[in-house]
Amino acid sequence: MPDAARPKDLLDKVAGQLRQPASFSEGASWSILAISGAQYGSHPADEDVTRPTGFDPQAAALFESVVESAYLVASADGEFDETERAAFEHVVLSACSGSVSQSQLRALLADLADLREEDGSDKRVKMVARAVARPEQAREVLRVAALIALVSQGVSQVERRILDQLASEFRLDSSAVDSALEDARRALVE
Repeated sequence: MPDAARPKDLLDKVAGQLRQPASFSEGASWSILAISGAQYGSHPADEDVTRPTGFDPQAAALFESVVESAYLVASADGEFDETERAAFEHVVLSACSGSVSQSQLRALLADLADLREEDGSDKRVKMVARAVARPEQAREVLRVAALIALVSQGVSQVERRILDQLASEFRLDSSAVDSALEDARRALVE
């Protein structure tokens, strides 16, 4: 995310798109980010607390994977400064409509930064792919990452490389990234 100045209306537009289901998600009323974010947000911070009835740990893990994929793309250039983090947080928190708190997202981003530093991006891409079970989820993860990447006014070569790696690990064909980027661009001009 090389560009530091992002108009709030662009960030709000991206967040609005991330709340909506993808065009290929027939019958869905919310995006995977919004639905899994609701599960993630309901997870108690204290592991010793009994989880609420209906808590789905797989959905919470899917949220972490969606956010991590977008984080890996956003930080692919080696930078994820305070301005970029604030823009990223605004988009994700708005897309989740308040179901995830800022402190939860900041803690997750701190964990993701540590994991990326320890493991490297290649291993983290493989770990993201393990939590994404279905092809439609994989396409949605690419769509979310593409929308976040476009906030920076274009997708750099290193961001594209991460998107391509994600598609490969998801076992999607090479056109999946092009489709995700085209859908994201179209959504932002509508």
